Amino acid sequence: MAAPAAGTRVFLEVRGRLQSALLIVGLPEEGGMATNISITPSSIQVDSPKGCTEAWLPAEVRLAPSSCRGLQYVAGDGLHLRLQAQVEFRTEMISVFNQIPQAQECCTFYCQSCGEVIIRDRKLLRVLPLPSENWGALVEEWCCHPDPFANRSLHPQENDCFFGDSFFLVNLKSDMQQEPKVNTKVICKRCKVMLGEIMSSGTTKFYMTEIIIQPSERSFPIIPRSRFVQSVIAQCLVELSTARSTFRFSIQGQDGKVYVLLWLLNSDSLVIASWTNSKHIKKFPLLEDTLNTDSSAAWNAIKVLYQPCIKSGNEKLASSWESDISVHSLTLPSVTCLELLLILARSNSTLPPSLRQMNSFQLPHMRENIRPFTLCDWLVSLNFLQVH
Repeated sequence: MAAPAAGTRVFLEVRGRLQSALLIVGLPEEGGMATNISITPSSIQVDSPKGCTEAWLPAEVRLAPSSCRGLQYVAGDGLHLRLQAQVEFRTEMISVFNQIPQAQECCTFYCQSCGEVIIRDRKLLRVLPLPSENWGALVEEWCCHPDPFANRSLHPQENDCFFGDSFFLVNLKSDMQQEPKVNTKVICKRCKVMLGEIMSSGTTKFYMTEIIIQPSERSFPIIPRSRFVQSVIAQCLVELSTARSTFRFSIQGQDGKVYVLLWLLNSDSLVIASWTNSKHIKKFPLLEDTLNTDSSAAWNAIKVLYQPCIKSGNEKLASSWESDISVHSLTLPSVTCLELLLILARSNSTLPPSLRQMNSFQLPHMRENIRPFTLCDWLVSLNFLQVH
């Protein structure tokens, strides 16, 4: 997409499963300067007296110009129209939790925020998913003999890595000089970020939003923090909704406090936008990378509804969700929960005004894909680990 002309804004959302697209062209003002909009299968061009804005679509996406319908002017947004789209790219995400290991190799754990090495050259022999939270009840139902796992916790051995919805469990007993205290926070020595906590002697929980795992021969991948956080959480939500048919999530801190309620609407969006509104977020370094992204890039995204629950907000709604068995809870470091709220607020502010709310919920997008090293690559990097 060329640099947008002054006052010209373009927003395009393509829905892969529906094979449809919504195009919004922001005009300088209602009844203002004449604007010509040209749509081809591979591009969108907006010409106005102040300049030209042109958006080129990815090779896998094609629009059908003759299918344009529903043209209307929406105050505050501009021109809205819908059209058919042909989408050939993969709309289903690769599972990030069920990768098949390929070989045995050493890996290194890094702090994602600063690149500090947390665990160096650890050879893991097993990388296994933890069972769901109700696995004990299932054993009781299906076993005709006494539960052999009763009152036993699943703890990794020295060369194991177990993973849950949002965390890894590893055994660091050989790395410690003395027996740790239970529920001790694990803090990065360099940047002082909370990476996880020690759950029991020798077993440490690392949160997926704070750690990057790489084969030891690779270098640390520099990924903007906001992109990494939203991509990890977005892919967790999609994976859990697919595996458990749950679409509502309560995001809480390790302190037990609920910070945000999320409702997953769809995971098949591709967004191209030059719609920016950065004046309210310049004071937040976490979001600076999002202001400098290449506006010509199309990015895969999920669409969510969310409600913040800070400063005693939405207590009644949070309480009702907490008692609802269809709502799944995800636990993250409290600081990361606040980062997520900033990311959601920023994403919501960059949308055309008419798309920012649904009922009493706000309606942002969250990026699924991160570069230069995606979450799938991050967890697929565990493919080299041999399961026994």
